[in-house]
Amino acid sequence: MDYNQPRMSSSEPSPIPESTPFQDSVRHMLESLDPEPLREGLRDTPRRVEKAFKFYTDGYRRDPRQVIGDALFEAETDEMVVVKDIELYSLCEHHLAPFFGKAHVAYIPNGKIVGLSKIARVVDVFARRLQVQERLTMQIARAIDDVLKPRGVAVVVQASHLCMMMRGVEKQNSSTVTSCLLGLFRSDERTRGEFLKLIRN
Repeated sequence: MDYNQPRMSSSEPSPIPESTPFQDSVRHMLESLDPEPLREGLRDTPRRVEKAFKFYTDGYRRDPRQVIGDALFEAETDEMVVVKDIELYSLCEHHLAPFFGKAHVAYIPNGKIVGLSKIARVVDVFARRLQVQERLTMQIARAIDDVLKPRGVAVVVQASHLCMMMRGVEKQNSSTVTSCLLGLFRSDERTRGEFLKLIRN
């Protein structure tokens, strides 16, 4: 059987539902990729893709200040706070291919601490956009620095990119590590070393 040839069907395909410009674009893409773009499996794909991409990119509709909200608390501690292994999923802005991995975030309080879950939510705010990993890392660090005004912020992101794994050089075991260090993490070698040791362990 030739799977590249469209299959004949005795019944007419059901009418295409009322569409949106986004769905029309997806439909045009499918017509250029698949010889049978109206087959059952693809008939509702434009609607599903639109719904999925709105979820993938809902970070554009969220503000890190609002995400943190009233979860700021007065605190006398000035010890480092580290949240490790925060899962993240994003889309490469060059190919719209996913990249995924983990973020490690640390800050040194300067009179205020934040609810730990809010740090993970800040990561999601910027991950759920069309991104490059370098900018994603910097945006997370600067947002936390802007809201908390801590003595220092450090963010390390390690991710695998499907645009390198499925296409191009096709290197399945490659990963990319990026970092952004602000305040004491940049200026003080001991503070930086402590953070790196903690995330390695």
